[in-house]
Amino acid sequence: MTKEALLAAYLVENQDRFYRLAYSLLHSREEALDAVQAAACRALERQDSLRDTGALKTWFIRILTNVCQDALRQRSRTVPFPETGPEPAWEDPEPPDETLARRVDALPAGVSTVIKLRFYEELSLKEIGEVTGQNLNTVKSRLYAGLKKLRVAMEGADIE
Repeated sequence: MTKEALLAAYLVENQDRFYRLAYSLLHSREEALDAVQAAACRALERQDSLRDTGALKTWFIRILTNVCQDALRQRSRTVPFPETGPEPAWEDPEPPDETLARRVDALPAGVSTVIKLRFYEELSLKEIGEVTGQNLNTVKSRLYAGLKKLRVAMEGADIE
C-alpha cells in the first residue's frame, strides 16, 4: 500500500477520534471541524515528511494539535461579534463526567493537553513527547502535576 493510500485510509478511519480531540482542545464544533479538515489537508500536503509509516498516529496527532494551537492563538486575537440569536443544539461529544472534564479544561494549557492525549487518545508518554515536542521528563512532570491537581480538586468537590 502506498504512503498516500495508507494516510487516506487512516484519516477516514479515525475522523471521529480526531474530531473529539480537536473539540476537547477548542470547545467549538465549527473550529474543531475546521481544525480536522486543515490538519488533514496539511498532512496530505506534507506526507513526504513522514519517514516511518509506523509513526503515522503520532505524526498526524502532532499536526492536529499544532493546528488547534494555531486556532487558539488566532482566537485570542479576534474580537467576537455579539450573538444575535440562540445557539443551535449540536450533538458534541460530552464526556461521561462533566465535572472532571471542566476541571481538566481549567488546568494550564500544556498540562491539559498532556492529560487529554494520555487519557482521551490513549497515547504513551513517549508518543505524547513526540506529539508536543517536549522531552519525556517534561511530559511526565506535567502529567503527574495535573493528576495531583485534579485529585485535590475532586476530593474537595461535593460528591453525592
